[in-house]
Amino acid sequence: MSKVVINTSNAPAPIGPYNQAVKAGNFLFCSGQIALDAQSGALVNDSIEAETHQVMKNIAAILTAAGAGFEHIVKTTIFLSDMSLFATVNETYGSYFTADFPARETVAVKGLPKNVNVEISVTAFL
Repeated sequence: MSKVVINTSNAPAPIGPYNQAVKAGNFLFCSGQIALDAQSGALVNDSIEAETHQVMKNIAAILTAAGAGFEHIVKTTIFLSDMSLFATVNETYGSYFTADFPARETVAVKGLPKNVNVEISVTAFL
């Protein structure tokens, strides 16, 4: 099985010793994305909706770089700073899928990088 690193300038550069995504065989494992704007490096946190949209845009950029789209996602993990954000994040996240939703878990955690409210990682099948 081959392993290919996927990186794109259309998503934020990693802030640690990891890659944006790794393709292994027919699977694409995308690192957790937060609401950093790839061009400016600024955190998009005007609202939880704006933050979630930016996260999903970052995921879209990585998927595109790998030749995939949201329809290829088979599993997501959503990390929230507080479960009270669940309904709003769920609605925004859900707007990026049209059918055959991926498997998913959502958990609240004590802290996230740069004190964001949401981080999402995905696994896709290519």
